[in-house]
This record gives sequence, C-alpha cells and structure tokens, in this order.
Amino acid sequence: MTTAEKKAALPARADVPREQTWDIEALFATPQDWEAEAEALPAAIDALGTHAGRLGSGPDALAAYLREADDVELRLARFFSYASMGASVDGRDAEAAARRDRASTLAARYGTVTAFARPELLALDEGTVRGWLSRPDLADYAVRFERLWRSRPHVRSAEVEELLGAVQAPFASERGIHPALANMDLRFGTAGGEPVTQGNVDRLTSHPDREVRREAWENYADAHLAVRHAQAAMYATHVRQNVFLARARRYPDAITSFLAPDNIPTGVVTTLLDTYRAHTPTWHRYWRVRRDWLGLPELREYDVKAALTPPRAVSYAQAVDWIAAGMAPLGEAYVRDLRAGLTTERWVDYAENEGKRQGAYSNGGGRVKPYIFMTWNGTMSSYSTLAHEIGHSMHSLLSQREHSYAVPRYTLFHAEVASNFNQAMVRSHLLRQARESGDTDFEVQLIEEALANFHRYFFIMPTLAAFELEAYRRIEAGGTLSAPDLIALTADLLAQGYGDGVQMDRERSGILWAQFSTHLYANFYAYQYATGISAAHQLLEQFGQDPEAARERYLAFLKSGGRLDPIDALREAGVDMLSPEPVEATFRTLAGYVDRLEELLAERRA
Repeated sequence: MTTAEKKAALPARADVPREQTWDIEALFATPQDWEAEAEALPAAIDALGTHAGRLGSGPDALAAYLREADDVELRLARFFSYASMGASVDGRDAEAAARRDRASTLAARYGTVTAFARPELLALDEGTVRGWLSRPDLADYAVRFERLWRSRPHVRSAEVEELLGAVQAPFASERGIHPALANMDLRFGTAGGEPVTQGNVDRLTSHPDREVRREAWENYADAHLAVRHAQAAMYATHVRQNVFLARARRYPDAITSFLAPDNIPTGVVTTLLDTYRAHTPTWHRYWRVRRDWLGLPELREYDVKAALTPPRAVSYAQAVDWIAAGMAPLGEAYVRDLRAGLTTERWVDYAENEGKRQGAYSNGGGRVKPYIFMTWNGTMSSYSTLAHEIGHSMHSLLSQREHSYAVPRYTLFHAEVASNFNQAMVRSHLLRQARESGDTDFEVQLIEEALANFHRYFFIMPTLAAFELEAYRRIEAGGTLSAPDLIALTADLLAQGYGDGVQMDRERSGILWAQFSTHLYANFYAYQYATGISAAHQLLEQFGQDPEAARERYLAFLKSGGRLDPIDALREAGVDMLSPEPVEATFRTLAGYVDRLEELLAERRA
C-alpha cells in the first residue's frame, strides 16, 4: 500500500472505536461546557489582580490569594488540557485549533495579571512569612516559598525586572523559526519511492532494504545541510541571548542559570559526560557486533536502526499484559491502577486516525486523570512507548494522590526517571521469560528495543548535551558559532561514540544538531534523558538485591512529587546523581546486552 493509499484508508476521527480513545469527557462533558468555562475564566483571572499590594497584610490575606490563584491555575490546566488534546488527535479540526489558541491566550492573561506576586512576595520579611507558614492552611506552600527565596540573589530591581520581562517575547523568535523551518518548509526527498517526512523518517531509516535506509538518512541530512547557515545563525543568536540573560541575573554562566531553579548542581551534567566518555568503548563494541549480525562489510550510520531479526506484531492488549506483569514487583495496587488506566479508565488515545499528529506524551490532566497520547502501530516500538508513557502517568497519579495542589509538581528531571524505570523493569521481566522459554528471536527483538532506547537516550542525548555545553562555553568566552563550527563539533562528538565501529560521513553526521531543535531550544534539557535512564537502571539494580526495600523506596520517590528537589528525592531512593555510579550501572546493563548478542550470534553461526 502506498503512503497516499494508507492515508486514504485511515478512519476519520468520528469513526475511531471509543475504547481506543481517551476519556476527554472527564475534563468537560461537551464542547459547550468548555465554552462556558471560557466565558467564566477571564473574570476569575482578573479578580486575582485585586490582591496586588495586599499580600503582606497578614497570613489570612496571603492564604486567600494563594488558594484563589491555585483554583484558577487548576481550572486553566483542565481548560488547556481539553483544548490541546483535541488539537493533538486531529490537526485538521479548525474548532479544536481555535480552542487551543483561546486557551493559550487565557494562560498568557493569567501570567500578566499575576506578575505582581513574585516581587511582592520577595519584598516581605522572610522570618515573618516563615511564621505564617506554620499555619495548617499554609504549610503546603512551604516548598514553593523555599524555592522562591532561593532565587532572591538573581532577582533585580523593579526597573531591570520590567526590562528583562519585556525582552522575553522578542528573544523567543528564533526558538519558533528554527522548528517551523524544519517541520514545515524543508523537503526531504524520497526513499524507496516514498516521500521522506518528519513522521516517517525513523521508519525509513530502519527499513530492511539498505538502499532505502541510505536514501532516507542522506536526504534527511541534506535538507538540513541546505539551510545550515540560517539554522546556525538562529542557534547562535539563541545562545547569545541566554548568555546575556544569565549575566543580567548574576549567574556565573548560562548552564547554572538553567539548572539552579531545580537546585541541580552543574556537576551532575559534567559527571554524566565524563563517565559517558570513559565508557564509549562499550558502544564501539556494540557497533561491531551489529555489523556482524547484519553481515555487512562496514556499518554506516544508516545501518544503526536496521532490524536484526524479522519483527513480530504486538497487539495493544498484549502490551498491556506485558506491562502489567512486568510491573508486578511494585505491588497489586500499582498494577491495578495501571491496568485500569490502560483499559477501562481510558487514559490512552492510541488509535490511528486521519489528521492525528506524530509523537507521544503524557499529560497530567489537571488532576482529573492522567492522559497518554500515542499512535499504536503494532510494533515493539509501540509497546516500548506505552511502557514509557504509563511510567509518567503513574507518577502523576501517585504524586497527586499524596499532595495537595499547593505542593509543586515534579520536575522534568524527576519525570524521566519514572518513564525509563517502567521500560527497564518490564524489559527485564520479558527478557527472563524469553530466556526461560528459549525464544531467541523474541530475546533478540527485546534487546533491539532496549538498544534503540539506549541509542536515543544514552548515545544521542549525551552527545547533544556535550554539544550544548561546548556551544555555550564558546560564546561565553567571546567565540563564534558558525555552521562549519557546529557541524565539526557534532561530528567530533559522534566520532567519540562511534570509534572504529561506524564509518562516518562527517558533513551529514555533523548536521545532527540541527535535527533536534526542540531539545536544543529547551536549554540544557537533553542531558536529563541520560540522567533519567541512568537513575532508572540503578534503581532497578536495587530490586535484585532487596526487592521489598527497593519497592518502598521507589514508591516513596513517585509519591514525593515535587516536595523534594530531584537530586534529594533520588538520594532518598538510594541514587546519588552527583556520583558516576548511576551512569556506570547503565553501562553495565548496556554491556550485558552486547554480551548476549555476541553469544546468540555465535550460537547461530555454530
């Protein structure tokens, strides 16, 4: 079936079976109910402005504002979730797109109306406010205030703050232009007669036909190379803007300015990268094993995703059973909630329908229920995505049950641990089953799924993190970031990970940075995928030593939400992200997969 025929065969949204969609009606029963909230929210937002100048008049006034602001925030979260979810499942739905735009406008209005609160709260006497926070109705706000006070050295005068606020919108321009160029204006040619798109490039670069893989990889890279100077200029501008903002707020460097709000030391990033570099020979060995499995004279970059065995189909129901069985060590209550969410509670929208956007995500759902967006394509990749996203959703469920809305939500650093942990635990369970049953084809596919996950989170993401750190250092030192600079830097970093295992095309390899604009413009976000997978695998190792204690520590981590900063929360769970051990634990797992592939290859050849 051609791409056009497949697209034509996709059902319209109205024809998708209800059980394959999420329960968006739990947020608003009908679009008319959402419209009613759209009419009511502006007045509620504007009413918050009446608290300006009164927050220091006493604990009752402070409590009244915080409760009212939380109520409006939660209403906005549900309001925005409904709008964005509707747009995700059908990008052609003009009414859904309009709802999303209206929700964004109201969120901006909330930010403008409440802009007075931060400077006004910081102006209050800290000792007095600490006394107020001992009241039961204010106790849950203590974490928020601790983080607010932590930012005090970097808050400037009212005039400077006003100016820094005013430059946010113009400073965000290149952040929108770069992905718009990549996602809307670039054309990537064809591979095997099929147009290459952002949505199918991963599938085509893992195609069983090597020529299709080559065409897809080269054409995708070439399209970005054609606009490399424009993309480099945009990224360099972005870096310079952030360096300016960091200096304006009196941070020693840009990376500190981005890590400080979550109290993450820069040593977490440098330790990750140093440990990664020390263990790259494990990746070099994997590339050689992969080359031998595929029977190729040399492994090229378009071969790193090629399947080692014929893939098997996986149904959604089968994946749910696998995940539920794999997560059994966390207890009956966890599995019961998980299974209900994936089935009867309808947390997941997994149907493939015309107009549905690419990708996957988990949405906290405004504390109504967690929601998962994905498209089921019947592969091991789909199962892995579901395992990942349900990790996020269970994290949301357990932390929301434990804490009021006053306690901050967990950070992205926390989040990537929970999602990767679910993948790791389910995978470990399935690998044991495959070994015990002697199903070596299934075992190889599970290892392939693991290594595909590792390749993205534990190879590409550390490479991008190292790229980002060096780019900022060059600008901070007064240097430049031209397209040749960025391409050469990326190619050098990739060469460290490829070693002698992969034959590189340096120009096409080096444009990789431009293909991840979402991550680079998110500012020191890429490293958190690698720390997440590292913490997850060290947590999993604990289950092999003392399952009962490990379960209690891990569930406590999930339930803690944002009560603790991520480094402290993980330390309580037995993981020290300031040490190299979590990264080394993950390399031990990676090395074990490579060892097993070597064993299985030797058996097949015997």
